[in-house]
Amino acid sequence: MLGLADRILGKVMWFFIIAGVVLSCMHQSSLGSLMLVAPTKLHPLWYTPILPLLFLTSAIAVGYPMVVFETTLVTASMKLGDEMQVLTPLTRFTIYLLGLYMALKIGDMMVRGTYVYLLDGNARTNAFIVEMMLGVIVPWLMLLSGKVRRSRRAMFTACGMIVGGVLLNRVNVFVIGYQPPVSEASYFPAIGEILITAGLIASLMFIYRILVTHLPVLSAPAREVSS
Repeated sequence: MLGLADRILGKVMWFFIIAGVVLSCMHQSSLGSLMLVAPTKLHPLWYTPILPLLFLTSAIAVGYPMVVFETTLVTASMKLGDEMQVLTPLTRFTIYLLGLYMALKIGDMMVRGTYVYLLDGNARTNAFIVEMMLGVIVPWLMLLSGKVRRSRRAMFTACGMIVGGVLLNRVNVFVIGYQPPVSEASYFPAIGEILITAGLIASLMFIYRILVTHLPVLSAPAREVSS
């Protein structure tokens, strides 16, 4: 049965790969486009005409770090090999992809002159500084070091910061930085919304754990050959 499924998937896998890439790009760019209709409601540090491009490039930049983050957690929890020979080369691409996103982000801020808001010292500007420093600049500088890229713990830390930075960016855009001028309070998700989101994430993690446990998804741990 598995052999038949492998032969079938080998012939149609290209379709799922193309569909996954196209749908992901459309989702991220349209998510950024959603806030273009709210120029007076989103803080200037995040609102920009190139917001769809920033969402797309940040999603591309976080792709390899997410692979490193997820693979490290899975291999550690299931006591498998660290796969550093595969993960280390991926971080070299991350340097360029994350660097492109950082250049677009900082360049757009300089061109529009929104850097003046960085000295306001309120919650929104502080959230932007944390997002850029801990989620983009610091991990980018870490990955420039070959020593970091060869260390499982250091590479996991840097990639975890990148994943957290993109997550914080989405929270900043849709929650922290969003405040209609006619409203006295900023929007914050209700408890039910938070619980639903947490439940969906937990369900995906549970399903993934079942699949990698009972199906040949991950490589089996290497065994020593007795002489």
